[in-house]
Amino acid sequence: MLLPIVQVGEPVLRQKARLLRPNEIRSKEIRELIAAMKATMRAAPGVGLAAPQIGRNLQLAVIEDRPDYTKDWTAEQLKAREREIIAFHVIINPKLTLVGDKRIEFFEGCLSLNNLMAIVPRAHHVKVECVDEKGEKRVIDASGWYARILQHEIGHLHGEIYIDHMYPRTLMTVENYKQHWLDKSVAEIKKALRAEE
Repeated sequence: MLLPIVQVGEPVLRQKARLLRPNEIRSKEIRELIAAMKATMRAAPGVGLAAPQIGRNLQLAVIEDRPDYTKDWTAEQLKAREREIIAFHVIINPKLTLVGDKRIEFFEGCLSLNNLMAIVPRAHHVKVECVDEKGEKRVIDASGWYARILQHEIGHLHGEIYIDHMYPRTLMTVENYKQHWLDKSVAEIKKALRAEE
């Protein structure tokens, strides 16, 4: 079953989501919610979906970066973004730690801000302590694109959206990005748009 994805302006997107209790995590309701979120994320398509995005104020997100999302990308593009296939998984009650001072800048979009994107600086390396859908503890050590996805989705669980971290002058529609900026580097785009003014 596909779920409606709420759009920016919905109060749930700006609230801190509540922790799931241990007895809830393996419940039938949460299993069904995870299955519906997985289907919704894939249909969108997206690489992550947090429970607040479907109107549920819970610290739960699903993540997956499928090979078909980047099938037309060059090896150079994949390397520049440090983007690799990420198998489907669930994070519940995550605690995010930024590792080191290195930051990377790339465009981000969000299923709750349809058809928009902007350059967002993010930590290059993160550690996430969480539990999975079986209630088992997990520690995720991630860098590059995977670290970006984790920061984006965990941000949703704390009432944050990528626009809170973006360079405001780089906000654009996906169509305008493809028409005017696709062949430019992030540095060139930031300079042309005077992003750091």
